[in-house]
Amino acid sequence: MKPLSIALTMIVTLAAHAEDAQQIERGRYLVDLLSCAACHTDGQLLSEPRADRYLAGSSIGIAYSNHDKPGVVFPANLTPDPDTGLGRWSAAEITKNIQYGIDRHGRQQLPIMPWPGYAHMQQEDAEAITAYLMSLPPVKHAVPTNVAPNTPSSAPYVRYGVYVFFPKTAIEGETITTP
Repeated sequence: MKPLSIALTMIVTLAAHAEDAQQIERGRYLVDLLSCAACHTDGQLLSEPRADRYLAGSSIGIAYSNHDKPGVVFPANLTPDPDTGLGRWSAAEITKNIQYGIDRHGRQQLPIMPWPGYAHMQQEDAEAITAYLMSLPPVKHAVPTNVAPNTPSSAPYVRYGVYVFFPKTAIEGETITTP
């Protein structure tokens, strides 16, 4: 290869790395802005986050129904660990999940993961979040299996009042007033 050709190749490579670094930094900013760690970092739901499990999923679930034995979702491991996280997901699958709540197997997630709001996100921003998640160090941390309503949970969970139901008054079109 000629020296000029080598120099041009190096410039193009450096520019691509700088662009990748900017996209990853944008993704980090958005992950912080959207508070992804609030649910996806073990212990954070109890205000006791584990730094060694940053974005590696939660062993504490979030109730999504208002039953004595509620349905419970355990926030997933978002690190690129191939066994317990997103390591086997393609970038396109992760981006689709962020924006539309559809996992790599075509299943729709509950809106506890606020994908309905993220559906309005610019494609470039969803891709930046994906790039950031893929840049994280993999953390091996399996979260408990989600629990269906009226099934006992063997793992702890919190109730946030984020329930997937509509009050009868909202369905009938009545005005809901607060005291």
